[in-house]
Amino acid sequence: MADLDDIKDGKDWGLGIPATNEPFFLKGSEGLDWGMKSRLTRIFNPRSGRTVMLAFDHGYFQGPTTGLERIDLNIVPLAPYADVLMCTRGVLRSTVPAACGKPVVLRCSGGNSILSELSNELVAVDIEDAIRLDAAAMAAQIYIGAEYEHQSIGNLVKLIDRGNRYGMPTLAVTGVGKDIGVRDARYFGLASRIAAELGAHYVKTYFVEDGFERVTAGCPVPIVIAGGKKLPELEALTMAYKAIDQGASGVDMGRNIFQADSPSAMIQAVGAVVHDDEKPAKAFDMYETLKSESLSPAATS
Repeated sequence: MADLDDIKDGKDWGLGIPATNEPFFLKGSEGLDWGMKSRLTRIFNPRSGRTVMLAFDHGYFQGPTTGLERIDLNIVPLAPYADVLMCTRGVLRSTVPAACGKPVVLRCSGGNSILSELSNELVAVDIEDAIRLDAAAMAAQIYIGAEYEHQSIGNLVKLIDRGNRYGMPTLAVTGVGKDIGVRDARYFGLASRIAAELGAHYVKTYFVEDGFERVTAGCPVPIVIAGGKKLPELEALTMAYKAIDQGASGVDMGRNIFQADSPSAMIQAVGAVVHDDEKPAKAFDMYETLKSESLSPAATS
């Protein structure tokens, strides 16, 4: 039986002080349940409201591309500098140490390859396995305008509905098929808005030089940009800066980090741009300094 001998009446009622509830910091997320918000807080830094996601899920359709030959050697050492890891369940279970302590956005669509029609995907992970792996969110690709557009949207909707049941967010990734022609603000604005209208909790799309601010303004949930093809480091940092300046809530970079001359220096420089609004030139100086330090005899001995 509980000890009832020393129960004291409450005294500090804070009378005269109105009760407060802090608004949630992420765009379009105020109405979500507590568990959903908790997971999103693991993905997005509450201080900046932004995220640096390290994407290395490319192998699910590209195989062991440059920089991803050995996840244990090339990617795991970068984990401390990322806010979030984005990968497949196979790589997560086989290679990523649970002790790294980083939240994971789990790639949950698949079934295609670079040898076939990219838009022909299916739901490749059950929600129970995502929960078992302690995923912070699930991700699925949608291919607007591609041959299997309808199927890819159906995959996304299934994940959203299952995630809502268990309090797990869904990231919609706006993929582009081989035959998609114009890839401009109008196209990515359309794809991002469709994803948000269907219930995606945030969207990954591509940065475009002309009109990207309209893409972010027209999407009622946070947008993170894809890194896309490998660029020179200064160009990649400039792209990240412009995207943040025009309303993006972060980046999900892969090749522009793990294929850089110094991946650890690059991810730290990207973090300075995303979280601290560092200008591209200063971030590039930071990259060069960290790169030099990593190549110094003391660092390599």
